[in-house]
Amino acid sequence: MERLEIFPGVQEACDALRSAGFLLIMVTNQPDVGRGLVPQVTVEAMNRHLVDALGLTAARACYHAGDETCSCRKPEPGLLVDAARDFDIDLAKSFMVGDRWRDVEAGLRAGCLTVHIDWGHGEPLTRPAHHSAPSLLAATAWILERGFA
Repeated sequence: MERLEIFPGVQEACDALRSAGFLLIMVTNQPDVGRGLVPQVTVEAMNRHLVDALGLTAARACYHAGDETCSCRKPEPGLLVDAARDFDIDLAKSFMVGDRWRDVEAGLRAGCLTVHIDWGHGEPLTRPAHHSAPSLLAATAWILERGFA
């Protein structure tokens, strides 16, 4: 995991959210597994490392290739709905934070408040997020102001 980089401010943001009582669940599309380009065991090891390093509650992944139809590949809300069921989460009082249109759309479809982290990918959103921020740390203040935890 020596090549896995955690962006500046992410640890601090996770610590602040966790301290405020939030469950932190990472949901990720990993189509390279479905395409046979990356072994699932590699992605699972990376996810375990992130869960441990950042103190996340859980990590959920969709391993389907982009051309497969499933309910878990973002923008579908399946990963969020399943996590809500498994952890007794009220999605209407939850936040979906992501840096791609698929993240925002999945959150909207699940009924979450959404935050777009604008890294400058140049990828337009299909619908606007509730909030936009330049980093997870910057988004954390907005999330904490809502006081849902």
